[in-house]
Amino acid sequence: MPDVRVGVVGATGAVGTVTLELLAERGFGDVRAFASSRSAGSSVRYGDRELVVEEATPETLAAGGLDLVFFSVGTAASRELVPHAVRGGAVVVDKSDAYRLTNGVPLVVAGVNDHVLNGDDIVANPNCSAMQLSLALKPLHEAAGLARVRLATYQSASGAGDAGIERLRATTAAEGDLSMDWDLEGDEFSEEWKLRAETRKILDLPELPLHATCVRVPVLVGHAQAVWVETEAPLSPDDARAALGSAPHIELAELPTPGDASGRDTVLVGRIRRDTTDERGLALWIVNDNLRKGAALNAVQIAELLLERRLLAA
Repeated sequence: MPDVRVGVVGATGAVGTVTLELLAERGFGDVRAFASSRSAGSSVRYGDRELVVEEATPETLAAGGLDLVFFSVGTAASRELVPHAVRGGAVVVDKSDAYRLTNGVPLVVAGVNDHVLNGDDIVANPNCSAMQLSLALKPLHEAAGLARVRLATYQSASGAGDAGIERLRATTAAEGDLSMDWDLEGDEFSEEWKLRAETRKILDLPELPLHATCVRVPVLVGHAQAVWVETEAPLSPDDARAALGSAPHIELAELPTPGDASGRDTVLVGRIRRDTTDERGLALWIVNDNLRKGAALNAVQIAELLLERRLLAA
């Protein structure tokens, strides 16, 4: 059982509850749950017991007593509260986009760029779409180099948090068509340029040509991506399957669906085939449980890497 004192901020939210589930499964014993004043005093399940939810305030987090804090809250709340947790002596794994592109803050996907962890006070957990994409691109880049990436994402309602889940549940099947609930940044949605910027940072390929079209689909959990990759050197579909099949946290599947990915600890990759428009092109289909692997599990795996490398001590 890891001898570390853990806090989960946003413990009552969609990702926070999965984070608690994973921490319990992995034997973290000393865990406290935090949320906004609206949820303070309520209780959340932690293994075979209940945790009373504390209010996440600057004073509470700065008071110390925590070695590691997971933040599963919005950007504004992370920007306000993370510095206080750090001031209290904790290492923070933040799941918002508050620090992902900040210089000096590592943006980590376990199994892709573990080497960038180096005793930092704040570690950023990437966008769940960038996480699943990076896991699939890394072995292809190692095998043949990446020249260009294009993709379309089909992102579930839970990617928008509790509000997205409630919005889907409130609609009928006829109303649940494609939606784009991100801010526009020029000709792109913020989700699209952030997916490009985060993937470039994770893979340490700052000039990688990458273009994405992102939509929200009427699926509760599970992000899917149709990806077209142009490699620098020729790479056959069979060689791509071999590279992906031996990569960490990836599972090959013939026709993976969001339902197949639900509750899985791996990213599912299938439909690996030649792009008939490009002699060095490959097409693939990637599916991921965005709440579990895409957000909560990657953050917990970051914490386990910190413990393994003695970068986090009680």
